[in-house]
Amino acid sequence: MTVRPSPAPPTSSGGPALAPPEPSRPCGTTAARPGARPRRPLLALVVVLGLLALAVGCSIAFGARVVGIGEILDGLAGRGESLGALAVAERLPRTATALIAGAALGASGALMQAVTRNPIADPGILGINTGASLAIVSAIAFAHISSLWEYLWVAMAGAAITAVAVYAIGSLGPGGATPVKLALAGVATSAALSSLISAIMLPRAEGLTDFRFWQVGSLGRGTWASLSTTAPFLLVAAALAAAVARPLNSLALGEEMAVGLGVRVGRTRLLAAAAGVIACATTTALAGPIGFVGLMVPHAVRMLVGPDNRWLLPLSALGGAALLTFADVLGRVIARPGEVGVGVVTAFVGAPVLIAIARGAKVREL
Repeated sequence: MTVRPSPAPPTSSGGPALAPPEPSRPCGTTAARPGARPRRPLLALVVVLGLLALAVGCSIAFGARVVGIGEILDGLAGRGESLGALAVAERLPRTATALIAGAALGASGALMQAVTRNPIADPGILGINTGASLAIVSAIAFAHISSLWEYLWVAMAGAAITAVAVYAIGSLGPGGATPVKLALAGVATSAALSSLISAIMLPRAEGLTDFRFWQVGSLGRGTWASLSTTAPFLLVAAALAAAVARPLNSLALGEEMAVGLGVRVGRTRLLAAAAGVIACATTTALAGPIGFVGLMVPHAVRMLVGPDNRWLLPLSALGGAALLTFADVLGRVIARPGEVGVGVVTAFVGAPVLIAIARGAKVREL
C-alpha cells in the first residue's frame, strides 16, 4: 500500500506552510560527496611536478655543451671521464641551487602578497633584495667579510631593516599601508639603496669584480657546500611558512573576522613576514638579487588552485623552482659558450607581467 505524505498544516494566513529550511553551511562552501578530494589542486600539483622534472632535465642536458642521455647517466652515477659526464657533475650543484633559490623566492613572494594584501608585492619590488645587497656590499667593502656564512647574517639584517623601513614609509598618511603606497615606498627605497650600492662600488671596482656578476643574479657559484650552509635558514623559513598557512587564510577575510576566528593577527603577520625575509635574504646571499620570481609564480598558481595558502605556498615554491631553473637554462643557451645572468632573464620576462598586473583592476580593489 502506498503511503502518501500528509499535507503541511495551513498557516495563519490560510496558505500551506513553507518547507523547513535545509541545514545551513558555512558561507562559501558547497555540498560535496563524502570523501571527495580537491581535483584542481592535485592536478596543478601534477602539472608543476612535471614542469619541475622537465626543468631539471634541461638544466643537466643543456649548456655550453649539449649532453646525451648516456653521458647524463654516467655523470649521475659518478662514473666515466668523458666531457659530457664531467659537465653533468658540474651542472648538478648549479641545478640544485636554482631549485632551492627558486623555491625560496616563489614562497617568499606568496607570503609577502598575503601579509600586505598587495598583488604586486615581491622581494624585488618592495626593495628587500636591494637592502640585502647593500648590506653585503657594505660588509665586503668596509668589514672585508668573505664567507657565505657571514653573507647570510649580514643579508638577513639588511633585508629585515629594509622591510621595516618600507612598511613604515608606506604606512604614513591617511589610509595606512595601502598596496599602492607600499609598492611606491618599495620602489623608491630600492632606487635609493641601489644608488648607495653604486657609490660604494665605483671607487672599488677592481676589488668587487666578482660582486658585479653576482649583483645581476648568478647561479654559477652554487656548490654543495654553499647549499649545506644555507639549508638551516631555509628550513626555518619553511617551518614558519607551514605554521602560518592556515591563519593567513583567515586573515584574508579581514582582521575583524580573523580575530573572531581566534587568529592572533599580529603574531601571524610577524611570523609570515619573518619567513619571507629569511627566504629572500638567504637566496640573495646565495645567488644575488633575483627579481620577479616571487611576483609571477604566486599569480600563476593562484589561478590554478585559488587563494588557499595551504596549497598556494608549497605550489609557489615548486613553481618558483621550475621557473628559475628554466630561466637559468635559457641564459646559458642564448649566450653560449658564455651565459646571461639569471636575474636578467627573469627581469626580461617579469617586467611585462608586472605592467599587466598593475594595469588590472585587482590593484584598485584591494
